[in-house]
Amino acid sequence: MTEIIEGIELNQIYNEDCLDGMRRIPDNSVDLTVTSPPYDNLRMYQGFSFDFERVAAELYRITKDGGVVVWVVGDATIKGSETGTSFRQALHFTEIGFNLHDTMIYQKKNPTPLRGNRYQQSFEYMFVFSKGKPKTFNPIKTKKKYMENRKVKHYNRRADGTQISREYKSEDDMKVISNIWTYTVGLNNSTKDKDAFNHPAIFPEKLAEDHILSWSNEGDVVFDPFLGSGTTVKMALVNNRKFIGFDISEEYVDLSKHRLIRYAEDGFCYCGKELIWQNDFDEVCLYSCLDCEVDVFKGSKGGI
Repeated sequence: MTEIIEGIELNQIYNEDCLDGMRRIPDNSVDLTVTSPPYDNLRMYQGFSFDFERVAAELYRITKDGGVVVWVVGDATIKGSETGTSFRQALHFTEIGFNLHDTMIYQKKNPTPLRGNRYQQSFEYMFVFSKGKPKTFNPIKTKKKYMENRKVKHYNRRADGTQISREYKSEDDMKVISNIWTYTVGLNNSTKDKDAFNHPAIFPEKLAEDHILSWSNEGDVVFDPFLGSGTTVKMALVNNRKFIGFDISEEYVDLSKHRLIRYAEDGFCYCGKELIWQNDFDEVCLYSCLDCEVDVFKGSKGGI
């Protein structure tokens, strides 16, 4: 079933400038945005660019109270100096009303080797902005190495320098993970979808999924204004979230659609409409969603 919020259809990918598209999204409609915008001309993105301040303003308008924006960015090094663009963007988000809820790190286990007089560049920032207090937090946890019970445990110091101490008792054997998230990147690591690498700068599916699971619940609306290869919307789909995605590049929109339809419910497009049989080819059949203008090969006729 097609769902619409005022002038825009959910579970859909749009080939348009995200500023034009966001104008059609009503105020306070999006639960979570996970995106990695083009930054510092590190990739050409077919010559496209974007107006950061206008995008930030629209993100604030369409985000629900308690909603979250995850902004994954890095900085170029130009004439021996990092640009600091990421920090300026983070400060601007706070100036227009967002809280900087967390500054997280996306660390790459296997970064591209570099030469020069600086340490290996192996991370990007994941700025987590919230519109007020986050309404959803489903923390990712890991098993503790040991259970801890102490009559007195020392914590940080007060402003006057005195030690903060109190009794501590473990309630379970799990703990919340740190805000440094580490992923192996590259072919067969960021994703098993080989066609995704037709985009020059994808982030790992697990990164998108971890944020989606952390800051949203099933049925929430997940948004990506810079869709790229479609990683955010794919992980929204497989985790039972609704989604909206924009990209100005027709090539990347087509790439995203063909990635997404492979993970839709059998017999249906990702938009929720039933697939239409088109033709038989040996042991597979061609099915289409005429609304989304996307085709997919499935098993024998009637067996999708």
